[in-house]
Amino acid sequence: MTTLAGKTLFITGASRGIGLAIALRAAQDGANVVIAAKSDTPNPKLPGTIHTAAKAVEEAGGRALAIKCDIREEDQVQAAVAETVETFGGIDILINNASAIWLRGTLDTPMKRFDLMTQVNSRGSFLCAQACLPHLLKAQNPHILTLCPPPSLNPKWWGPHTAYTLAKMGMSFVTLGLAAEFGAQGVAVNALWPRTLIATDALNMIPGVSAGNGRKPTIMGDAAHAILTRQARGFAGHFLIDDEVLREAGVTDLSVYAEDPSMPLLPDLYLDA
Repeated sequence: MTTLAGKTLFITGASRGIGLAIALRAAQDGANVVIAAKSDTPNPKLPGTIHTAAKAVEEAGGRALAIKCDIREEDQVQAAVAETVETFGGIDILINNASAIWLRGTLDTPMKRFDLMTQVNSRGSFLCAQACLPHLLKAQNPHILTLCPPPSLNPKWWGPHTAYTLAKMGMSFVTLGLAAEFGAQGVAVNALWPRTLIATDALNMIPGVSAGNGRKPTIMGDAAHAILTRQARGFAGHFLIDDEVLREAGVTDLSVYAEDPSMPLLPDLYLDA
């Protein structure tokens, strides 16, 4: 399969950044894209809403459904999934993209922030998978793709920001478990993570770096597309890196993804090599 035409994608946190890039790449194929995110009114600090994202999806050639959804709330997730199925007839792909970040040490991490990251990252990914799986199991080529790193117990990733690493690795371990549970039933459950920083608003949370030190979100959109068009059965439990996925797909020139070719690319968190 080389196209996502007619496929229905449920993407969390898709109003901007990487989630939107994945949505737009799928839209180019003529996919049905559900923009499930909290942003339904403009925010001067964070451009993009579910409505602007849906408009962009439709302009790119897809069908869009904008749903205001806080993935911390089970009833909202269940309602969003039900609306998706009612609108498009099913769900083929779940993208767990929504994530909260706070790169501070233990003494500088309010428990409110700890709880937010845990609820959005690991619990949210689990909840969305739980809600979508009954429909994914009926799909012809079902995928769950979660934006999370390869699992790591290296203390250098845990010491500086234990709370965030716990929440982010929680997404990785959810991926590991779901792949083991549902891979044999034909659901491709995998993870995708960028080699370098990605030029999104989340970079503002990392002191000392700028968007110029990252690649454009389109690299993640293209890598996700390469993954999601693969045969699902027998393809589960992989922690994939964007540039490796693209090289395997035959892309040799990654320079087009540089946000600022004059600036050095900085590696993303959690990659030891």
